[in-house]
Amino acid sequence: MSVNSATHINLDQKNINLDQKTFNLNQSWIERDAAHVWHPCTQMKDLAQWPIVPIASAQGVWLTDFNGKRYMDAISSWWVNLFGHCHPQITQAVQQQVATLDHVLLAGFSHAPVIELSEQLVQLTPPGLAHCFYSDNGSSAIEVALKMSFHYWQNQGQTQRTRFVCLANSYHGETLGALSVSDVALYRQTYHPLLLDILVAPTPDAYHRAAGQSAADYAEQQILSMRNLLERHAGEICAVVIEPLVQCAGGMRMYDAIYLTRLRQLCDELDVHIIADEIAVGFGRTNRLFACQHAEMRPDFLCLSKGLTGGFLPLSVTMTTEKIYQAFYEDHHKLKAFLHSHSYTGNPLACAAALATLALFKSTPVLTDNQQRSAQMAQAAEQLRKHAHVSEVRQTGMILAIELVANKASRTPYPWQQRRGWRVYQHALAQGVLLRPLGDVVYWMPPYVITADEIHWLGQATCAAIDAATCD
Repeated sequence: MSVNSATHINLDQKNINLDQKTFNLNQSWIERDAAHVWHPCTQMKDLAQWPIVPIASAQGVWLTDFNGKRYMDAISSWWVNLFGHCHPQITQAVQQQVATLDHVLLAGFSHAPVIELSEQLVQLTPPGLAHCFYSDNGSSAIEVALKMSFHYWQNQGQTQRTRFVCLANSYHGETLGALSVSDVALYRQTYHPLLLDILVAPTPDAYHRAAGQSAADYAEQQILSMRNLLERHAGEICAVVIEPLVQCAGGMRMYDAIYLTRLRQLCDELDVHIIADEIAVGFGRTNRLFACQHAEMRPDFLCLSKGLTGGFLPLSVTMTTEKIYQAFYEDHHKLKAFLHSHSYTGNPLACAAALATLALFKSTPVLTDNQQRSAQMAQAAEQLRKHAHVSEVRQTGMILAIELVANKASRTPYPWQQRRGWRVYQHALAQGVLLRPLGDVVYWMPPYVITADEIHWLGQATCAAIDAATCD
């Protein structure tokens, strides 16, 4: 283990040997960062042992620090980047827009990029979604959907409808409304006294299926629990909030599309809205443009963000139906308007980036190519299926997850205090790969420009990191 001459850095990983010069060119940025920047989803004291990695530039799937070391961005910088960093077509679109119109409020005003983007989204998303309400990020899109669903029922005179349903192990964001309809204790437990009173339905997560049971059969079984819950609380529920096919922040847990089909049928029967959170799984991640399309399911609200702008700028949209829109369309004195707003709603620069992103889907066979990339990812991870500390390798399109366990036969997890996933992260960084496991779930969600050779190398580096992290 080496020690930097300026600061003592204990990496706590016995087989990571850092060259004495590794941090020299990065060091001033590390020190300036430590003085003032509070990082998200980070125990800041950890950074005394494991310093941040300051990035100077990026291109394609690669990030480069100030020392010139490259890191493969195997998680698309928190799932936002679709077509590689600094893609020239998206870059050009933003540059052209900033020279024309930087921003204008969307209350009483409009502009070409937001109109064109709305038209295209209505054409691309499941039929029946007719209106677009913009905000700044995924959590905000969920907040809009929650408020809009609740407000819809109020406008309809059904004032007893005040509750929402989410799935166990779901995650929908960090703002209080979005956190309320999430079920990952790590994020919500501290803030429980501030959150809405919601209902939690059992998850269709196929990891929990019995031996020999198919994912589809397990999903059919679990929809019965949802039916029971909705029937018990008939008349008081506004909407069910779901992540279609993949519960991402809950450990990349996956379920069969039949659940979406059955949920749509059930909610139609009982007159309950569906809010589909495709913030992470939309725009090709599941090898369809939208995950709902695997079940030909049209939600009442569709929330999109992250890949919407190709990872260039913050933007989110909550899409809904003509029926819901009409419940707010009234004379002013009826006080039925939806008075939710954000200062940067529908920002022209972000909309221009989104339009350029959608243009890439039109000009290149992205979804077809992703099927081939998905197969290459599966092949690269195949060697891990027999690993003594891997309970499951699962995949939905361009999302692949590797679940680490202490005991493979019993699926006994590691004690969380051992931070095995964090060890994988550090070992992978030493090899030049950015992985950021969710607890002890290692996952790949790379940009769509990753090559076959890069996928193969990613597989080798991940295997080496997992071997190192689980060797004791």
